[in-house]
Amino acid sequence: MAKIEVIQPENAGGFLKEVYDELLEKRGKIADIHKIQSLNPQSIVNHMDLYLTIMFGQSPLSRPRREMIGVIVSKANNCEYCQIHHSEALLHYWKNEDKVKQLREDYHKVDISQTDLLLGHLAWHVTKHPGEPQNDYYIDQLLLHGLSDREILDATLVISYFNFVNRMVLTLGVELEAEPGGYIY
Repeated sequence: MAKIEVIQPENAGGFLKEVYDELLEKRGKIADIHKIQSLNPQSIVNHMDLYLTIMFGQSPLSRPRREMIGVIVSKANNCEYCQIHHSEALLHYWKNEDKVKQLREDYHKVDISQTDLLLGHLAWHVTKHPGEPQNDYYIDQLLLHGLSDREILDATLVISYFNFVNRMVLTLGVELEAEPGGYIY
């Protein structure tokens, strides 16, 4: 249960109503991660700008890789809300429920490329041990596997974004919606 006041769409007015209406139009529904920010509607707009840039913007890092990283970070943080939402998004690309489920259980055991496994290691270790020298090892390995500096930057942006959102969800008690799926990708 949310630990702070949340303004529901049916009670929204002014700028918040505009923000909610735009989310409905573009995403098909309003996620509780956005509703938790209802007391500061501009933060929803800025959050969506950041999300769209990092997760949907042009990048040499593929959308499935970005979603995979998001799921791994959310698992490392025990954030079920983001695991479920982004597992659904990843399923949209992988089209394999068992593989997505295995990723959530133990990313080490899922059938993914060595590069994806290294991205998983980077996501897990940066989340659990930010600033430790071990993270340099994973960056070096990713470079050796042919990832560009831009791909590593974008992977780090995804890792950072999910750590930000996971903390908001966990701190403010954002609960998983009764029907978490159905967003427009």
